[in-house]
Amino acid sequence: MTSPLPERAVVLITGISASGKSTVAEELARRLPRSAHVRGDAFRRMVVNGAAEMTPEPSDEAVRQLHLRYRIAAGAADLYAESGFTAVVQDVVLGPDLERFAGWIRSRPLLVVVLAPDAATVARRERERAKTGYGAWTVEQLDQALRRDTPRLGLWLDTAGQTPAETVDEILAKAADHLIK
Repeated sequence: MTSPLPERAVVLITGISASGKSTVAEELARRLPRSAHVRGDAFRRMVVNGAAEMTPEPSDEAVRQLHLRYRIAAGAADLYAESGFTAVVQDVVLGPDLERFAGWIRSRPLLVVVLAPDAATVARRERERAKTGYGAWTVEQLDQALRRDTPRLGLWLDTAGQTPAETVDEILAKAADHLIK
């Protein structure tokens, strides 16, 4: 299997909850010859006691734990890349944290992909799925944080009318033009 992505690359997929990150990341990883899917939220779930949840008005501790999660995910991605894998990392990374997270990933090339379907599509997807991605947040709050506060880094895709396979097709078609080297 050949890939437009170089070996030992890292792909960071972000977007708001229910934008398709997990599904797209898994589909992309399955299409690559040597790949690992790094789920950032898994590191949040590893905290047994003392977890501080992110809310619209987060505590300093919640932000510290969020950044810890991002640094662990970046480190895992680097280790996979150093071992010859393309690491596909997915997590909700919004606002200035997108550039921060990209900087914590040492491996290059790096492809940042932002899934940005409209809020109505995300709300419909959230209603239709078994898990819940929204606690104290609303779809509109996260969508505004994405569109207003997140730097235009990498490949931004409006995936509202796409299947996950079509989104992966577009990522692979456009990857070479958006690599951070």
